[in-house]
Amino acid sequence: MDDVLPNLSTAQLGYLVAITRHRTWAEAAVSLGVTPSALSQGIAELERRLGVPLFAADGRRRVAHEHTATVAATAERVLADLDQTTRWLRSVGTGQVGRLRVGMIDIAAVHHCRDAVRRFRRAHPKLDVGFTVAPTGQLLERLERSELDVAICVDPDGVGSFDAVPLLRDDLAVYAPPGVAADVPPAQWGPWLLFPADSRTRTAIDRRLRAIGAPLVVEMESHQPEVLVEMVRLGLGWTVLPTTQAEHGAHRLARAMAEPLFSRTVSAVTRRGGAQHPAVAPFIAALGR
Repeated sequence: MDDVLPNLSTAQLGYLVAITRHRTWAEAAVSLGVTPSALSQGIAELERRLGVPLFAADGRRRVAHEHTATVAATAERVLADLDQTTRWLRSVGTGQVGRLRVGMIDIAAVHHCRDAVRRFRRAHPKLDVGFTVAPTGQLLERLERSELDVAICVDPDGVGSFDAVPLLRDDLAVYAPPGVAADVPPAQWGPWLLFPADSRTRTAIDRRLRAIGAPLVVEMESHQPEVLVEMVRLGLGWTVLPTTQAEHGAHRLARAMAEPLFSRTVSAVTRRGGAQHPAVAPFIAALGR
């Protein structure tokens, strides 16, 4: 009988996940709408069914054991898959009703995919399409937690358990402040106004600038391209931006060199495995067209 799986409830798994997401047990209980006593009893029952303690007493605090993080991560995946499967079953075969949760990087939402999204929503009037605009890293984190059904972002390229459908190539170029001569060599470029260092695009920017001999002195970071554009126009530094954003509108920036610094792939990304919302495939197809 040693190989019999423990009889665990989704409520108990949810208690454990909530504790890992909050600073205190009290905050976790509030997030679940239960009392601290109910939360403690639920964790105690989970420990009994698992046959191992998950937390140890340290004065008035309860401290997680080393193995608890693995159990919590598994619980989070199980609950995410169950949630996705439940929502999928409710709308299976239609793709016309319910809620489709879409994440997009700003350039996809504002420039590349705007018209395609408008056409898709007209074709699916009963489908509630909710949008989140955020950097790629944040979108992938939310996708991993099953808080999004699909993310339109920089291709994850082997990071995490994702499937990606390439949609387009996005060129990024170097832009200098007004009045800088067009023939300034890369060794004299900068200082820089760039995306934050933890972004995937910034990593590629740093690599390419170093490869062509440009010194990497960063004066300011921002996730917002429009902020970087304005700072360059004020003469505060140089930047690297998608050409669609830097050369759009009345106050376009001038390239420091004609050819792009590099290109990135923007893809439609979904979680690998588990059920998929029926509207995801037609949504990706609409963007591809």
